[in-house]
Amino acid sequence: MILASLIFALIAALLHVYIFIMESITWTKPATWKRFSLTSQADAETTKPLAYNQGFYNLFLAVGALTGIIAVAMGAPQVGWTLVFSCCGSMLLAALVLAASGKKYLRAAVLQGTTPLLAVVLGLLAVL
Repeated sequence: MILASLIFALIAALLHVYIFIMESITWTKPATWKRFSLTSQADAETTKPLAYNQGFYNLFLAVGALTGIIAVAMGAPQVGWTLVFSCCGSMLLAALVLAASGKKYLRAAVLQGTTPLLAVVLGLLAVL
């Protein structure tokens, strides 16, 4: 269960790095802003500062989860699991907020929330 939890945490972290890239680096490219349901280049330009900031939140969650995975693997389970549970739990809660934002966000919320949910549940089963 430990390995499965850490694999799901890794997948969640990598997804959040990808989201960071979209929000903070490629936000004004049509392929990206259309994926986020924006309707024009002007909307992308207007929302760019918000997306840029949000992208870094996603990056920091990913870095925390990756650091936790490494800590568990290197023999510091208390530090590692604290980071994994905290970061993946935050990812999961953010996905729930996204799901509560409306039906059109359910697919994205499920995509964002499934791997951190599995990481947390399997991790809890492994350490308790």
